[in-house]
Amino acid sequence: APLVRLNRVNSVPDGVLNDLKSRLKWYTSDWRDGLHSKVIAAVLFMFFACIAPAVAFGGMLSIETSGQIGVLEMVFATALCGVLYSIFSGQPLTILGGTGPLLVFTGILYELCSKYSLPFLPVYAWIGLWTALFLIVLGISGASRAMGYFTRFTDEVFAGLISLIFIFQAVKGVLAAFPSQHVPDDAALFGLVLAVATYSVAHSLATFRHSPYLRRTVRDFLADFGPAIAVISAVAGRFLLPQVALPSLAMPDGFATTSGRPWLVSLGDLPWTLALLCCVPGALVALLIFLDQNITVRIIQSPSNKLMKGPSFHWDLIVVSILVALCSLLGLPWLVAATVRSINHVRALSLTKGQGADAEL
Repeated sequence: APLVRLNRVNSVPDGVLNDLKSRLKWYTSDWRDGLHSKVIAAVLFMFFACIAPAVAFGGMLSIETSGQIGVLEMVFATALCGVLYSIFSGQPLTILGGTGPLLVFTGILYELCSKYSLPFLPVYAWIGLWTALFLIVLGISGASRAMGYFTRFTDEVFAGLISLIFIFQAVKGVLAAFPSQHVPDDAALFGLVLAVATYSVAHSLATFRHSPYLRRTVRDFLADFGPAIAVISAVAGRFLLPQVALPSLAMPDGFATTSGRPWLVSLGDLPWTLALLCCVPGALVALLIFLDQNITVRIIQSPSNKLMKGPSFHWDLIVVSILVALCSLLGLPWLVAATVRSINHVRALSLTKGQGADAEL
C-alpha cells in the first residue's frame, strides 16, 4: 500500500470549495504520514531529482535570456515555490519545477524583447501577472472539470512531449559546444563524454531495480539514487582531466541575482499600453500552465497508483497562480507541476509487491 493514500477514483471534484472540504480532513494526516522511515530516503532522492533539473534549466535559461534569469533564480524559485506549494496545496505529491514548454516560451519572449528594444523583465512580469489572473479565473470557474474528458492517450502524449523537450534541450546544449568559437575542441569532446557517462550510469542504475543481482533493498537504493550517483560520478570524473577547461555556470558570489539586478522587478518601466497588451501572451501561458498542471495531477491521480485521498485540481490551480504572480514580481522562472518529478515522488513514497513488469504499487 502507498504511504500517502489518495482517492482510487480518478474524478475531478466540482469546484474550489469541494476541493477544500475533501482535502482539509486529510491535512493533519498528511503530516503524520510523513513520519515514516521510507520518507527519509524519498527526501534524499527527491532532493537530487529536483536540484539536477533546476540547475540544468537554470543554465539553459541563463543562456536564453543572457543572464537575466539564471541558475540561482531557478534554484531559489524551486525551493520557495516547492515549500509554499507543499504546505498550502491539496495534493502534496505534486512537485513543482521548470518545464520545457515554459523554457521555450521564455527564450522566444527574450528574443522578441531584444528585437523590439523592450525591457525583458518588466514584460515578463506583466505577462506573469496576467497569467496569474487568468489562472485564478479558471480555478474559480471550475475549468479543471474538463480533465474528466481527457483519456490515458492524452496523458501519454503530453508526458511524451515533455520528455522529448527535455531530451532535445539536453542534446542541443551538448552538441552546441562543438561548432562554438568560445569552447575549445577538447572541452567540447570531454563534455560529451561526461554527458554520455551521466546518462549511462543513471539509466543502468534505474533498470537495476528489476535485476536478479544483490538484495532487493540494495537494488532499490541504487535505483532510487541513480540520478544522484550519476551526477556525482560525472563531477568527480571531471577532475580526472583538470587541464581541460570546461565552461562553467555563471553564479553570483553571494545570495544575489545572476545579473546583479534588484530582486523586485520595476513594473513601471513598461508603458501601460504595452502592459495591457501583455494579456495576449499571458492568456497563452495560462493555457499552457493549465494543461501542464492538470494533466500532471491527473497522471498522479491515476487509479493504477491506488491512492485514497481526494484530488485537488481547482484549489491547486489557484495556489499555482499565486506562485506565478510572486515569481513574476521577483523575476524568477515560472514553475508548474513537473510530470517526471511528480511521478518519481509518488513512486519514491510507495511500497511495491512483485518484480519486473508484474510489480504493483
